Amino acid sequence: MLQDRRLSPGETRSQPAYSPLSCADVKRSRIFIVSDVRLFREGLTWSLSQQPDIEIIEALPPSPTVIAQITESDAVALLLDITMPGALDVCRELNRRAPGIKVVAFAVNEVDYELVTFAEAGIDGYVARDGSVNDVVVAIQSAVRGEVSCSPRVAALLFERLATLSEATRGVQVKPVLTRREREIAGLIAEGRSNKEIARSLRISSATVKNHVHNVLEKLQIRRRGEAAARLRREVAGHADARPSPRQAVL
Repeated sequence: MLQDRRLSPGETRSQPAYSPLSCADVKRSRIFIVSDVRLFREGLTWSLSQQPDIEIIEALPPSPTVIAQITESDAVALLLDITMPGALDVCRELNRRAPGIKVVAFAVNEVDYELVTFAEAGIDGYVARDGSVNDVVVAIQSAVRGEVSCSPRVAALLFERLATLSEATRGVQVKPVLTRREREIAGLIAEGRSNKEIARSLRISSATVKNHVHNVLEKLQIRRRGEAAARLRREVAGHADARPSPRQAVL
């Protein structure tokens, strides 16, 4: 076993030949935070300010001037509260005016159609609703490096969406695929049923119906429920007209 040599009188032990990095030695990513919830703004500002490689320029509520404030700064990323009204519009406009600034969404509900919508809006990374501050830091760091941190399931979902878009651009009409439950709800929408009536008929909650209706509208690429009902009624009528009558079937 090595013994620690005793120092002779007047001799001093040498110090390690290094010095710790100061905050000035670390390149910091300067970011904005935008949320309509003051608690989120203040909490994230405090938490992220403890990180040596992140600097908060400002935490802002949504406003008509927020895009200009971000684009006129030297920010590299925006941490965006995706639950606030108009969040996707902020993302789209920022991508249009300053595509170099990365957008990381937080408080994301990991539902397939929502993730696809966020990706199409130009979001560079996301943190789920149950994510931690460390998850936020990783998402920001990944986005700044031009990477996306996501689960294999989400990666597969995005690749599937990319394939669908690729088929569409080649002029191939891609028929939307509805689940069995979505087809049931689509039929009831065609009958003019309300969400409450559909929920009562299928014995499910109104919130579940709302999610399914949203999925149907997204897959059919229709924005309004009335348009969906009219289109579905036309399709049902078309199928009925295409069926041979009993007499035709015999002939």
